Amino acid sequence: MPASTVNKDLQAERDKGSFDRNEFTLWWVGGKEKLKEKQDLETFLANDPDFHNKTPIHFLSHKELYEETIRQATAIFRKVRKFHEDRGNGDPSNYMQILGGLLGNGIIRQGNPLGIHFAMFVPALLGHGSPEQQAEWLPRALKCQLLGTYAQTELGHGTFLRGLETTATYDERTEEFVLESPTLSSYKWWPGGLAHTVNYCVVMAQLFSKGKCHGIQPFIVQLRDEETHMPMKGIVIGEIGNKLGMNGVNNGYLGFEKVRIPRKNMLMKNAKLLADGTFVKPPSQALTYGTMMFVRVIIVRDTALHLAKVATIAVRYSCVRRQSHINPDQPEVQVIDHLTQQYKLFPSIARSIVFKLTSDNLWEMYNQVTSELDQGNLERLPELHAIACCLKAVTTADAAKSVETLRMACGGHGYMTCANFYNTYGFVTAACTYEGENTVLLLQTARYLIKVWNQALKGQPLGPTVQYLNSFIQSRNNRHAWIDTVPGIVKALQTVAAGKLRLANEHVEQRKKAGYTHEEAVNLTSLELAQTAEAHCRAFLVQSGHEMIEKLCQRVSPALAKVMRTVGELYAYNEALDSIGSLVRFTTISESDINRLQSKLESALLAIRPNAVSIVDGFAIPDVLLGSPLGAYDGNVYERLYEEAQKSPLNKEPVNKSFHLYLKPFMRSSL
Repeated sequence: MPASTVNKDLQAERDKGSFDRNEFTLWWVGGKEKLKEKQDLETFLANDPDFHNKTPIHFLSHKELYEETIRQATAIFRKVRKFHEDRGNGDPSNYMQILGGLLGNGIIRQGNPLGIHFAMFVPALLGHGSPEQQAEWLPRALKCQLLGTYAQTELGHGTFLRGLETTATYDERTEEFVLESPTLSSYKWWPGGLAHTVNYCVVMAQLFSKGKCHGIQPFIVQLRDEETHMPMKGIVIGEIGNKLGMNGVNNGYLGFEKVRIPRKNMLMKNAKLLADGTFVKPPSQALTYGTMMFVRVIIVRDTALHLAKVATIAVRYSCVRRQSHINPDQPEVQVIDHLTQQYKLFPSIARSIVFKLTSDNLWEMYNQVTSELDQGNLERLPELHAIACCLKAVTTADAAKSVETLRMACGGHGYMTCANFYNTYGFVTAACTYEGENTVLLLQTARYLIKVWNQALKGQPLGPTVQYLNSFIQSRNNRHAWIDTVPGIVKALQTVAAGKLRLANEHVEQRKKAGYTHEEAVNLTSLELAQTAEAHCRAFLVQSGHEMIEKLCQRVSPALAKVMRTVGELYAYNEALDSIGSLVRFTTISESDINRLQSKLESALLAIRPNAVSIVDGFAIPDVLLGSPLGAYDGNVYERLYEEAQKSPLNKEPVNKSFHLYLKPFMRSSL
């Protein structure tokens, strides 16, 4: 396609912006230094042919896709390592952004099989390994002299960790563990990179010693020979097959047939096993699951980035596409002028920004709590676990719905593979089940909420994320007075969460009095409990987004502050309208209040309309990472779609052989 100018409609949208896009970008990326590094790395990736597929990956076979992904992944890793080292910044943690997140998934479209090495294997060594074990394993892992994954989920069990069946039985005579998969359902299933890529693994298994089971513990196991890459003795390993998305990740299965590993291969930062088989308990069993908490924090951040990506595609396309009339005597309008289209587009922009702000908030909490853990203070660990669980569940579920809404907002062209919605949908919908299935995570949060509710009733101190329960309990009028400001909506949503929690707790207790066990009562109340956890999370998202935006507005220009406040208001209004039934139940909101709230939402949509393109431009996602003819910066959608069509292998010849083999004989046979 010859060089072309920017589409005039898209350029006109850019000219409407009321704020400095660069100021927004500097905030979004994290400052000038990070923006410079981001741009340098993106230019580096965009200009090197080794980083690109000669044929679009959706035309490759499953086997070809994996092999091409490995070629890309290793080429990128080697060259980006040199890129950082040449700049005196060779810290291996810098590789994370190319192995996952928006940059990594933008270049390697179906997921990187090396990503799990840095996302989970290395964090597992850091979180579970003793100083001596870290000294032995980390240097080689950080240099990728060995490649690892994290094997927890099994064919028959996932989020319910106590149900895992893989065993590690200690043999005191040889000071070794014997790993076994006693049933087919105990085979590890799903770990990324496991099938053909990695040669080591952190395996979660039930520890047995002195005839007792000591629960789930982490073990380092060598899976393949470092020279030949052949499976080690007793290792049964392979790939699980094609999936809805992320088919480059090389997810695998793993079985153990009396595999022996030395005692030192049990990671012993927390729990320990002495040479005589004596088990030393960790300060808290929750420490065993620290790697999962870290990953859930990362998932919330990555979800925000994925939403920013698809929102950019859909908003730009909506400015170029003209469809239907608003006034019959006027030309067809840009589809973004239809209020219904704005309602499809702009809430996703707001979600992306609020999720990003909340992930920053969650990251600060994670670092604070892990610092306290290192000092032996476990007090806030349950609170962090609870909020990370529900945030992962709610943000990924909302993102999956948003991607589909944005795809449909692009009409038929959004259905094309090259539009790149399906690829992003594959990532976000996968996140709804990995690292904890969402419903199970909501119930884990609910279990924490029930506990703190009873603490609040006794007047005991509560953590920051649940402080609102105190004011609810102290208030004699539990139907909160409705105020349609953002702080008022936060208070109303907290009242909804507290009201649902009160009822759920009462219903659990009523069922126990009726003769049910505690576990049975919880199961029979689980619908309410999951809804309670979701309400708690949504209140936290609106509160966190509002507070973080207000802090941001203190240090940015008035023009940007005005736009950010409008984005925060849209998010709050939309959440409130989605929760109308609950607000009617637990607050004094009236029909006129609801009508006024709807009007406020519509006004927020119209206020964002002139700045929509400037906001998505501010996300600073280059075309090479968007990977979509619908969302390219120049807006030349139709030319780019035609160019993509020419890449189909079926267009390389005027007549396909199937005509002579099948169609022609078929048509002739009816003469």
